[in-house]
Amino acid sequence: MTPQPDPEVGAAVKAADRAHVFHSWSAQELIDPLAVAGAEGSYFWDYDGKRYLDFTSGLVYTNIGYQHPKVVAAIQEQAARMTTFAPAFAVEARSEAARLIAERTPGDLDKIFFTNGGADAIEHAVRMARLHTGRPKVLSAYRSYHGGTQQAVNITGDPRRWASDGAAAGVVHFWAPFLYRSRFYAETEEQECARALEHLETTIAFEGPATVAAIVLETIPGTAGIMVPPPGYLAGVREICDKYGIVFVLDEVMAGFGRTGEWFAADLFDVTPDLITFAKGVNSGYVPLGGVAISGAIAETFAKRPYPGGLTYSGHPLACAAAVATIQVMAEEGVVENAARLGADVVGPALRELAERHPSVGEVRGVGMFWALELVRNRETREPLVPYNAAGAANAPMAAFGSAAKAAGLWPFMNMNRTHVVPPCNVGEAELKEGLAALDTALAVADEYTE
Repeated sequence: MTPQPDPEVGAAVKAADRAHVFHSWSAQELIDPLAVAGAEGSYFWDYDGKRYLDFTSGLVYTNIGYQHPKVVAAIQEQAARMTTFAPAFAVEARSEAARLIAERTPGDLDKIFFTNGGADAIEHAVRMARLHTGRPKVLSAYRSYHGGTQQAVNITGDPRRWASDGAAAGVVHFWAPFLYRSRFYAETEEQECARALEHLETTIAFEGPATVAAIVLETIPGTAGIMVPPPGYLAGVREICDKYGIVFVLDEVMAGFGRTGEWFAADLFDVTPDLITFAKGVNSGYVPLGGVAISGAIAETFAKRPYPGGLTYSGHPLACAAAVATIQVMAEEGVVENAARLGADVVGPALRELAERHPSVGEVRGVGMFWALELVRNRETREPLVPYNAAGAANAPMAAFGSAAKAAGLWPFMNMNRTHVVPPCNVGEAELKEGLAALDTALAVADEYTE
């Protein structure tokens, strides 16, 4: 679709937004939201007709891009037949979505509890774990994000937690492996893995194993920096959980449904957790949907004992119809395979080549359509490009980088000292190269702040 400029409508949209919309994670008077006129595939555009290649996939959820005609048609067809129905009934779209998801989860995670998104999926996964074990505590990693609801944000391990953390949520944080900024003075992946597992088990010992209900980890942390765990780490966590009777929860809200070149990132590590949380890519975000995939053992806990939880819109027919169509499109069009191939053959090599030429790039890491560049002032000392949780003038280098990317027609996903490369999983090779060229231009601006 060719964008048609209409600045007058754009101005009206912007004025209504500024007058009435309260935006998340923002100081309301300090933001300037772009008025978006439309989107299709890997692109969106504003009312001035400027088009952007979306390297954010919305918020890492448009895994099949915007406006896929088969998913749009499925939503329209479902709306004509049955727009909504209460969750206590068996509904075709809901049943089929659950079946298709269960077919793709690892191990025996064959029961699906539907939620409205990823945060409430975490809420319910933790509730299930506590009821299953009869224990109160939850362990989660620093450098993590699990959602904005009260329990989920306390499980989160980045600064977005701080304002809501009253130290009463029963959450204990620990350090997960990240060799580039190791907390364990490791020099190799093997050392980082072994020391991180030792640290985790020591944390459990001092907290009291009989008090710990669950360990919650992003299979591959998303907004925290796409830190692919070293070989053996997740398997080691699985062993620790088995040893102490702890429920192992993998958060695949970002990493699931093709993002890593597998249906679930757990498949990369040959690990089966007790619970998987999902959302985002399950239906490319076309209608809000999330859920928890539940193992046989935990499902059995609630076979004759009511599960004390639910949502008015659990398994909403429109959302589930979108999920059915999205999963079918991904299978028919080889979207998961496309993410794996282009990640290995195009994105990875291109980002490593950019790193060689740009002193602002400290590290490249990722898999599939899930990549991050760690930006630094000094490669030798690994000093971050901006301080931790920087804002205002202290964040100027990242702001300049972001402005340069947008000027080049690329909408970047930035968080602290990182820029993420997370385009739709069905992105074309030509589109990828276009985005990488724009990224090259923006990195030249970041280079100006290096030492």
